[in-house]
Amino acid sequence: MKDAETIHELMQDLGRKAKAAAQELAFAPSEAKTRALEAAADAVWARRDEIIAANAKDLDFGRDKGLSPAMMDRLMLDETRIQGICDGLRAVAAQDDPVGAVMAEWDRPTGLHIKRVRTPLGVIGVIYESRPNVTADAGALCLKSGNAVILRGGSESFHSSGAIHGCLVEGLKAAGLPADAIQLVPTRDRDAVRELLTMTDYVDVIVPRGGKGLVGLVQREARVPVFAHLEGIVHIYIDKAADPQKTMDVVLNAKTRRTGICGAAECLLIHRDALELGQAVIDALTAAGVEVRAGEGLAGSVPATEADWGTEYLDSIIAAKVVDDLDAAIDHIRTYSSSHTDAIMTEDDAAAARFFERIDSAILMRNASTQFADGGEFGMGAEIGIATGKMHARGPVGAEQLTSFKYIVEGDGTTRT
Repeated sequence: MKDAETIHELMQDLGRKAKAAAQELAFAPSEAKTRALEAAADAVWARRDEIIAANAKDLDFGRDKGLSPAMMDRLMLDETRIQGICDGLRAVAAQDDPVGAVMAEWDRPTGLHIKRVRTPLGVIGVIYESRPNVTADAGALCLKSGNAVILRGGSESFHSSGAIHGCLVEGLKAAGLPADAIQLVPTRDRDAVRELLTMTDYVDVIVPRGGKGLVGLVQREARVPVFAHLEGIVHIYIDKAADPQKTMDVVLNAKTRRTGICGAAECLLIHRDALELGQAVIDALTAAGVEVRAGEGLAGSVPATEADWGTEYLDSIIAAKVVDDLDAAIDHIRTYSSSHTDAIMTEDDAAAARFFERIDSAILMRNASTQFADGGEFGMGAEIGIATGKMHARGPVGAEQLTSFKYIVEGDGTTRT
């Protein structure tokens, strides 16, 4: 688009506007934020034909770029998915406002009354790939939590994100809130990302949402604190005490419902004593069109190699391996997991307890599809990502996780001896 100097000026301008908007949003009434999100949902639905037309341009771009079928699925919008965007906006609107919530309060013998109160982070930069619905989710959650946001969508979703962003701005204006509270970087130029990562005067935190390449770039180059949404190398372990029908239902759903999302299962671990069940699950996956990269002792589509352990396919591919016991499964997950989501299929409470105790992923599940690893499914309305780090936010990042806190201390002429 433009030379580096122009990109720098563009991003600095976005930063200045965002910081000014954040100062207003910090004390915006809850009713105004709710009104803005409801109006945005109305606008998205009213302009759905426009959004689908914009998405068609992005799909053409994606095809020309040679995106995989799973990535094209991530990119595609239809009326059903647009209805989902509207539902997400309304769900966030209906949530309690986290800003100003008292987290704890206590009295001191000195006569002081102390409260710890939720407060916005300030300005959030969100960098994401492919999925245009993240534009709405991130914008909504940042607004609900009193934060201004600078959105930088993937080059593939450029037109779709722009159309959805226009609806969010329409909502802000309808509620009398600053239009600069939700801004979208208006260029595909990669220099804009590098600028955003170093805007310490304006941006308080960066949330990257995408593959290993994107997150790695952000972690290497950011001068702003980062909530990392790393790849989803998701394991399901079939224990010797697994229920066959539950296991069949859950594994097929976890892999095939949508292969291109971060909660899709990527590796199946099978207890040696559950080999017959494990092979039946593999056969069912193969019949459903999944390529199974099978380890020793298993019949799959192709033999697994070392490279298959620790791979996020985001496609109709899964790795499968036999393990000697629960501890061997735990060992494998500790070695190859991205700390996103891991699951156990078992009817043995002690086995589940050991799995939960000894694996430290952001989300651990028992007898449930890993496709539930989603802020909306957790009751958060939506999510800005799944944080796989351990600082501040972890797991689905909703509105509450996008706040910090401050202490309010009250006395009555109180002095310290």
